Amino acid sequence: MADILVLYYSRHGATTELAQHIAHGVDDVPGMNARVRTVPAVSTLCEASEDDIPNSGPLYVEKQDLIECEGLILGGPTRFGNMPAAMKYFLDGTSDLWLSGALTNKPAALFTSGATMHGGQESTLLSMMLPLMHHGMMIIGLPFSEADLRKTQSGGTPYGASRVTGADGKQPLSNEERRLAFALGKRVATTAKKLIS
Repeated sequence: MADILVLYYSRHGATTELAQHIAHGVDDVPGMNARVRTVPAVSTLCEASEDDIPNSGPLYVEKQDLIECEGLILGGPTRFGNMPAAMKYFLDGTSDLWLSGALTNKPAALFTSGATMHGGQESTLLSMMLPLMHHGMMIIGLPFSEADLRKTQSGGTPYGASRVTGADGKQPLSNEERRLAFALGKRVATTAKKLIS
């Protein structure tokens, strides 16, 4: 089995749910496995630090996860049209992997969640894309051959999977959002499988 790292940050669970559907898409490809990981929150207190192991959910990511995986699907909620600080903090610490070329030529994709249709999802996906391009990763998007991308009234972009959560964060995933998330996971896993064959 070859692993695809599904790495995300989620504050209230909306991005976690999207990550789960992406992971199902990865697992749907024979011989491929989703390795789901998260990043710890960034504390506003200089003295505070997160526990080494989260209380629940996936383990915190380690750089070794990036090295060992054949591809990466990166996600987080939109923060004023940008990636969340916790994800940026983690990515800023990967300079040694950039210097060694550890991620070069691996496929990568992106996903996000936001409260409204026009809450900055596409710019968030683009902000997460930039460090991956510097790492030499190959960016995988969602093509318009995915019928749901043409008809969705909720999330979904050619830049990656997305979802609209509503102002209270409780709007359920739409059928289109589920299928597009699954399709993105499957597309990255299929691409990675071809590259390692």
